[in-house]
Amino acid sequence: MGVLRSLLAWLSVPVICMFALPAYIVRPFNPDNNRLLGWTMARVGRAILGMKRPLDGAHNMPVDRPVVVIANHQFNDDLFVMGDLMPPRTVTVGKSALIWLPFFGQVFWLGGNVMLDRAHSRKAIAAMQATSNAIIQDNKSLWVFPEGTRSRGRGLQNFKKGGFYAAVMAGAPIVMVCNGEYHNRTLGWSGRREPVAIRILPPVETVGLTVDDVPALIASCHQQMADAVASL
Repeated sequence: MGVLRSLLAWLSVPVICMFALPAYIVRPFNPDNNRLLGWTMARVGRAILGMKRPLDGAHNMPVDRPVVVIANHQFNDDLFVMGDLMPPRTVTVGKSALIWLPFFGQVFWLGGNVMLDRAHSRKAIAAMQATSNAIIQDNKSLWVFPEGTRSRGRGLQNFKKGGFYAAVMAGAPIVMVCNGEYHNRTLGWSGRREPVAIRILPPVETVGLTVDDVPALIASCHQQMADAVASL
């Protein structure tokens, strides 16, 4: 039953994207498209999975100014766990190969999200610089998985620097979204997915920081997130 629930949840993603695609075409690169789509996919996905998602610290997510959100990344199912937590006008970061996924790739691109080719580091750095400018000039927020890959429930991995540089260069606060470790286990005969708890930590201000402060900023955020994840 759990396998069937998971299959149906993921089949809902391209279907939702297919119905959303006309709206993206009508207002392309509008970042609020991402928030509405993320909300829909997360709520539908959790309903199909039978997953509960206790949330602590929702008031710590600013909605009146641009922020850089960093979150730990465990499985692809993080889409259902956290997709409805995006603040207004949020773009996110993904691999350039995503554009080839039917329907999802097209709405991802039309959402104005940052598509990185990690094989070309100079292009990746240029993309993050452009993102910093967008935070300042276009009042956009940025959602980043700083580990750069899925941890598969094996604890918090090392952080990559890009999102922190973007935050410092834009003077935007960093908001940490911490989801407790999970392993896609099911509960009982119905195959409902185990609950996944979320804690949103208070914003960390970056105004006045320089690129020289980035290593210490990364270390501090990593420690705070590791402590929060361990306590969930």
